Amino acid sequence: MLAAFSVAPSTPADPTGSVHHAVARAVKIVRESGLPNETTSMFTTIEGEWDQIFAVIKQATEAVEEFSDRVSLVIKCDIRRGYDANQLTEKVQRVEDDLAAE
Repeated sequence: MLAAFSVAPSTPADPTGSVHHAVARAVKIVRESGLPNETTSMFTTIEGEWDQIFAVIKQATEAVEEFSDRVSLVIKCDIRRGYDANQLTEKVQRVEDDLAAE
C-alpha cells in the first residue's frame, strides 16, 4: 500500500506564514519509521502495510499538533492486491519506461 499525505498546522507560528518547522517534524517521524518514503514539495508518500502506515501518519499528525491547536491532514492511498513492495519506485519506473518507448 502507498499513502501520500500532507499534514500542516492550520495556524502557522512562523511570522512569515511558513509551516516548514512543523512539516520537518512530521517528515522526521516518517523517515525514522524505517518504511520506504519520499517527500516532495506537496506530499510525503510512505509504503507499507495499512496499520504501519496509519500509525506513522498518526504520530506525524500528533507532532504537528505541538505547533497548532488546529491541523490539516490530507491522505490519498493506493491499495493494490499483488503489489506488496517497491511500488514507491516501480510505479514511476513503469511511466518512465512508457515515455522512453515513445
